Amino acid sequence: MSWYLYLALRQLFPAGKRFPFITLVSVAGVMLGVAVLIIVLGVMNGFGEEIRRKVVDTQGHLRVESGQILYRYQEVIAELEQRPEVVAAVPYAAGMVMVQHANRPAFPLVQGIDPAAEQGVMPLDDFLIYGRPEDLDDDSVFLSVFLARSLGVIPGGEVEIYSPLLLERLRQDEILLPRSVRVAGLFETGWHQIDENTVITTLRLMQDLYGLGDGVHGIKVRLRDRDDPDTVVAALNRELEPPLRAISWLDANRDFLFILQLEKNVLFFLLLFIVLVSAFAITSSLLITVVRKTREIGLLGALGARPWQVGQCFCLQGLFIGICGTSLGFAFGFLALHFRNDIIQTFARLTQSEAALVRFYQFSVLPAETDPRDLFLIAAASLVISTLAGLIPAWRAARLDPTEALRSE
Repeated sequence: MSWYLYLALRQLFPAGKRFPFITLVSVAGVMLGVAVLIIVLGVMNGFGEEIRRKVVDTQGHLRVESGQILYRYQEVIAELEQRPEVVAAVPYAAGMVMVQHANRPAFPLVQGIDPAAEQGVMPLDDFLIYGRPEDLDDDSVFLSVFLARSLGVIPGGEVEIYSPLLLERLRQDEILLPRSVRVAGLFETGWHQIDENTVITTLRLMQDLYGLGDGVHGIKVRLRDRDDPDTVVAALNRELEPPLRAISWLDANRDFLFILQLEKNVLFFLLLFIVLVSAFAITSSLLITVVRKTREIGLLGALGARPWQVGQCFCLQGLFIGICGTSLGFAFGFLALHFRNDIIQTFARLTQSEAALVRFYQFSVLPAETDPRDLFLIAAASLVISTLAGLIPAWRAARLDPTEALRSE
């Protein structure tokens, strides 16, 4: 072991003494900065991954559309199902309607599906909290839990559906009565955006509501998990005849995903300042050490130590503080992520904000997922900043003249 490495370790961790308070504060600053970065980025990654999973489970990996009503969709489905990367392909029709029950109106999104084939793309069985997929017919609907709650309707009750087709018929001096349907079931995906405002109907009912005839709005496709949606979309767009085109879920939600990534990057930049503040504490403590150890530094120079070796004693102290703080920060960050839901629930009970969390959170539990690239970036940034924090004290110590330093009192 080099003598300057030995001196750096003895300075930080003196033998036979209590853990130095200055070292403790410096390590704690780095630890807190690293832990907060891991927790926040882990939760942001969790939200992003949960959104991706919910989008794929409810919309499929990609959609095939034409921008108009698609009538010969059976042929397109048959062609898609011949591709090895396609697990399932099902037709759909989607839009917006007005739903009313007991004079309570709502304007949800409605999606018409084929209940027999939909299971291959959307795991409806996993989402239903009341009812079964086979209960859905042309005279019934499935409502999301929060929509049913806002309407005040229970399973077995009836709702009236007003579609845009009513307005078109009125322009033609025709009267079209609203469609009265039975609530056959309730579903909850765990994603508040869907659970708050969605109706699921059969494809035939949706075709009647929108006057589609035998047509649909598009085809949802589910791929094998190992296949890249963008690659499959590019291949499909080379083969499909216009106006048909394939759109991946990434393209369909690109703006939303961009905002999530932007928030994550901004949070990383802002929280990195915690590590920067701790770096100033490291610099200050090491500068104080240089002043207190002026005669010892002069003695090292008189014994033949080179300036860069003297500087290494202090630069390495910054590196060791960074290593200790980063290691403890990783441990504390992973521990907090492991118990994150317990912490959130305890906080919600203490502040009596359980209802607010359920209402405004996008998910019923707090998701988290660590990305190895983020962990590497956090560790690298922490170690580099901590090491750089020791450069100024190292430069100051290296410039001390041994003669002048030995005269210091």
